[in-house]
Amino acid sequence: MKLGLIAGNGRFPFLLLDAARAQGIAVAVAAIREETDPEINQRAAADPGITVHWLSLGELSRLIETFHKEGVSQAVMAGQVKHKQIFSSIRPDWRLAKLLLNLRTRNTDMLLGAVAKVLGDEGIELISSTAFLKPLLAQEGVLTARAPDEDERRNIEYGLQVARAVAGFDIGQTVVVAAQACVAVEAMEGTDATIERAGRLMTSMDGEASTLERRLTVIKIAKPNQDMRFDVPVIGMATVETMIRAGASCLSVEAGRTLLFDREGLLQRASQAGIAIVASPRSY
Repeated sequence: MKLGLIAGNGRFPFLLLDAARAQGIAVAVAAIREETDPEINQRAAADPGITVHWLSLGELSRLIETFHKEGVSQAVMAGQVKHKQIFSSIRPDWRLAKLLLNLRTRNTDMLLGAVAKVLGDEGIELISSTAFLKPLLAQEGVLTARAPDEDERRNIEYGLQVARAVAGFDIGQTVVVAAQACVAVEAMEGTDATIERAGRLMTSMDGEASTLERRLTVIKIAKPNQDMRFDVPVIGMATVETMIRAGASCLSVEAGRTLLFDREGLLQRASQAGIAIVASPRSY
């Protein structure tokens, strides 16, 4: 068996690559020029079980041809592709252009679902990106040294209502709350940028009369019908560092549907900073 890996940005592709190779599975990597870390070439140079093929966003036909030549019948998507890249920077080939023209709505789920169907029609099954990383899924309960306090729990309760509504429209998966008021909602910019924006908004109110506390609570959930083959909620060390800079004191994620990268280091850093992280049961 040879696994196809469609690699986006960040560490996710490397974690999946390591997990697959630990099981002796050869991997053909489709590296996205606009997103994938060039370090992937070094991994391939050091491991004959890894091959790397660079292609640009929009080259759907070339992706299919590459996987056929490599004998790939199953593939995974791992790593973020920025939403603004998907809808503004790509130069679609004829196959992707046809697909885009037939979309009912231009959201990420619709696009990636259509891509998955095209791959399936070509004999390439897209499987869950968590297939090799289940130990990294957040387990239910308080994950840090400190549990959320009463104010943070109220923020979480309110934030979950807002996040469910936003995620239901496939707008974003993260909201930031202070004193039961919504400060920021994720759109195309991603989780960390949303937290940064919330921090700037609160900073701009410093010195002004305000009923909002400076402390922020971040709520990140999966979509109502989250397809675990792509766009799985992910929290990494960068998110914790962003929270520290923004003045966020609490993070709520969904148990069983959120990946925690560098879990031990992440939770240790959060605990040192006094941040509470809790994994709640599925919110739908």
